[in-house]
Amino acid sequence: MTDKQGNPTHLFIFGMGYAAQVLAQALRAQGWRVEGTGRAGTVAFDDNAAVHAALARASHVLSSVPPAHEGGDPVLETYGAALQGWPGAWIGYWSSTGVYGDAQGAWVDETAPIGGGRRSARVAADLAWQALDGRVRVLRLPGIYGPGRSVIDKLREGSAHRIIARDQVFSRIHVDDIAGATQAAFAGPPGVYNLADEEPASQNAVVEEAARLTGLPLPPLQTADEAGLSPMARGFYAESRRVSAGKARRLLDWRPTYPTYREGLRALSAMTSPAIASTDPATGSSVQR
Repeated sequence: MTDKQGNPTHLFIFGMGYAAQVLAQALRAQGWRVEGTGRAGTVAFDDNAAVHAALARASHVLSSVPPAHEGGDPVLETYGAALQGWPGAWIGYWSSTGVYGDAQGAWVDETAPIGGGRRSARVAADLAWQALDGRVRVLRLPGIYGPGRSVIDKLREGSAHRIIARDQVFSRIHVDDIAGATQAAFAGPPGVYNLADEEPASQNAVVEEAARLTGLPLPPLQTADEAGLSPMARGFYAESRRVSAGKARRLLDWRPTYPTYREGLRALSAMTSPAIASTDPATGSSVQR
């Protein structure tokens, strides 16, 4: 499938999860054909013949599938050989800024070392996708939020927390800006790109802004023990970093629609959260960071 100028416009997505569905909706509105795996997709991940047929139709391929808990990338293990010989125009992988580990609040860009944090499987997958093919764009995502998956929703559910975590800060990105940056990467050079908004902040600051916008009660400040945080959540609070997306702004000519969490939360506070299906295998989530 091509547009009126003859440009290829057919994307195949491994893992039609939350953010991937937002991207698919945006592209379909522009006339793209989008196929993918997962319950929200069109092809079963383990249907080898159907996946290969879909790849043969596609001009662009994106994977949002994270590595397995025990290690190994499901997409590369199953379809890596096919992707190496695939004749299409563009290959993308949604990775995580968690590959940088704890930077003690410092700024990190794509030249920063990776592999020192708690996400060794993600680091291995990130490197494997970089090595797969010269067309690959690795897009590293921080904390994802959007309709149905934001601090506002947690406040409404009564599950939001304010945790006593001195100097803890991280970056985030609105799901619509992931879709916009990925589309910008279609025309950009291959390589690794961080995606993030322009104002890293503490989780407490975001909760407080959401409460101010909605008028919902502000959760009390608690320790991790008092809040009963899971090991995964505790791991998040043990890391602190500010993610620079300057390379994406320079080389992809990308600017976020929601430059800070304030604009993103303001838009979310004025809308009703839609229900978006999950996917199998699992995809990148709000716990990218």
